[in-house]
Amino acid sequence: MKLYIGNLPYESSEIELREFLSDFEPIVDFHMPLDRDTGRPRGFAFVTLSSREIGESAVENLDGVDFNGRPVRIREAEDRPRGGGGGGGGGGGYDRGNDRGGGGGGGYDRGNDRGGGGYDRDRRGGGRRDDRGGGKRHRSL
Repeated sequence: MKLYIGNLPYESSEIELREFLSDFEPIVDFHMPLDRDTGRPRGFAFVTLSSREIGESAVENLDGVDFNGRPVRIREAEDRPRGGGGGGGGGGGYDRGNDRGGGGGGGYDRGNDRGGGGYDRDRRGGGRRDDRGGGKRHRSL
């Protein structure tokens, strides 16, 4: 069972947290994310214990217990949804001679590996609504 352990003091170490969880071993997997800029722990961790029963026991016995001066929060970790919405596209151009604007560029949707279509707000311009997607995005190796 994978657990989320939050409200950890930033100065906590993996060794201290493993000690705190020693009654619920074996620990199958341990991940304590670090801040990109400082390299310090971000105040939470993910721990996978060997069985659901052991995990439920850890939640029941340790949630709210003091760990290095703070009440730790422990619960079953939730899977993060895959994919998600894409970013916005660029704005459309403007043709002064024809008094028309072009449609904006579409964003990229990682979940579907497709780009989104642009949109012309006033419908008078040269762009048109197209939400089919711009096709596959290819990564260079």
